[in-house]
Amino acid sequence: MIDWLFETYLESADPLAKGKPEASPRMNVTSPFPAIYRACSSSAATFARDVGIGMLEVSHNTLALVGLSMVCSVVLFSAAHPDLRDGAEQRALGWLLARQEARLASESAPEPPIPDAVARVTAADPTSLSKQQASVANWLARKYRVALEPVSRLVQEAWESGRRSGLDPTLILAVMAIESSFNPFAQSSVGAQGLMQVMTRVHDDKYEPYGGVRAAFDPVTNLRVGVQVLKECIARAGSLEAGLKFYVGAANLSDDGGYAGKVLAEQSNLKRVAEGKWVSVTTSVPSNGQTMKTSSLAEPGVADASPEATGANRVAWAAPAR
Repeated sequence: MIDWLFETYLESADPLAKGKPEASPRMNVTSPFPAIYRACSSSAATFARDVGIGMLEVSHNTLALVGLSMVCSVVLFSAAHPDLRDGAEQRALGWLLARQEARLASESAPEPPIPDAVARVTAADPTSLSKQQASVANWLARKYRVALEPVSRLVQEAWESGRRSGLDPTLILAVMAIESSFNPFAQSSVGAQGLMQVMTRVHDDKYEPYGGVRAAFDPVTNLRVGVQVLKECIARAGSLEAGLKFYVGAANLSDDGGYAGKVLAEQSNLKRVAEGKWVSVTTSVPSNGQTMKTSSLAEPGVADASPEATGANRVAWAAPAR
């Protein structure tokens, strides 16, 4: 490098030696210094890079040696103290088992399959209904905001029960609509339960063929028992409107809260739908305040309690006016 710098200086000092024109005194003095600066910078950068790489390799190797030494020390120490090794193994095993138990506890157990569940569902294929039944089922599903398939099954059953009992199926559906709005789990404060709000404790004998009083919450069973009670009430009262008054438990009251009027109005709507006429789902039924259910569905042949005796329970079930 020194020889190269000397040669560069000679060339700048004697430009005529190689047939070049004479340079100015200023150029002869300053021209070597940029080359010298560049050479020094390059040398310093190379030196710094080599030193850095060397230190990195030395540090890496040193850390590896330190880690290896620590591992060997731990192994030798554990071999010399078996009691400490056994304790550490036990703690590690306990920690792993605790982690596994926590993971298993956090995982929810899969629900057991119920292959026959679909057989116990109260639903029917709407396409299996007659045109008349399908019209009624669609209208009820839209008006009361319930699924079409369960309503289709109830409409089918209302037609069958109506045929067996001699009651109009639209009357049966109208009673269900006013009593529970097609909620099979409805219950009043005096014990009226299910779709048709049958007084279970009064008519428990009617549930015996179906397995007991818990069948009150089976939609089809409640419908069939309700039809029996409704037919008995109409026969006892001598007319449909009076029978509805008996059904709601207002036989000895001067006013049934507009219950009979609501049921008959809803039946009229259902008849028009069944005939293929258009009826708005927002059509309201007449109301005289609220529908009141008192002792409800007394056993035929048993005298109703007087208004004074039932005064404490008169408003046992009240549905908002529709």
